[in-house]
Amino acid sequence: MTPRHPLDHAMAARATTTTTGRRAGRSPVLCAMVLSAALLTPQLGAVAAAHAHTSTSAAAGERVVSGPQAASPQPANPYAASPLVAPDRATITEGQVKEVAPGGVITYPSVTSCLTVTVRLREGGLVGAHASLFQVPGELRSDRILAALKGRVGDRPVAAVEVRGAVGAWHPSYFVKAIESYADGEQPPVPAGQDRDGIARVVSRGLDQPRGTVTVEDVPDGDQTAG
Repeated sequence: MTPRHPLDHAMAARATTTTTGRRAGRSPVLCAMVLSAALLTPQLGAVAAAHAHTSTSAAAGERVVSGPQAASPQPANPYAASPLVAPDRATITEGQVKEVAPGGVITYPSVTSCLTVTVRLREGGLVGAHASLFQVPGELRSDRILAALKGRVGDRPVAAVEVRGAVGAWHPSYFVKAIESYADGEQPPVPAGQDRDGIARVVSRGLDQPRGTVTVEDVPDGDQTAG
């Protein structure tokens, strides 16, 4: 309902005053009622116009959003699958998710304590994520990277998922709860050797892909490429 003018309440209160004995001239109550009606008329007209516009749009099968909601649209997910053509090459730094077209090449620079996750699409393209052991300011934490990667892949069929990097530095739970999310005094779990199977299981669940599609490999420090 359209909010009432601040003066409407005062005018309505005055309109309830008893007018016995005031027959000559224009009474204060009548003035109040006329003024209140004058103030309400533009508002009622706006409501009627908005209702007519909504009804017409609804009849045409459209969903109309007006007012504050129309001025504040929900932000788009920057990691969702894009209808635009992916580039042929991409450099993915820590905490980022990107995609290349079929036949394209992904470069993961300076992989030391990180893990890279490359999703090979059946159509030939690649979607990659650079999971950082510690969050880089402004980029994704380790417990957000798989959800962003899954959103980028969308419903497209997946051929394989390749996890590469510092496997011995990662506890599988870092993909579920990042090291930064532990409070003071809490001890994050410490990896005990290279838990390839544990990492593969967490990645398969996070991406909603069969366990058999995920491979995990420990590789030396340095740049990685996938193509």
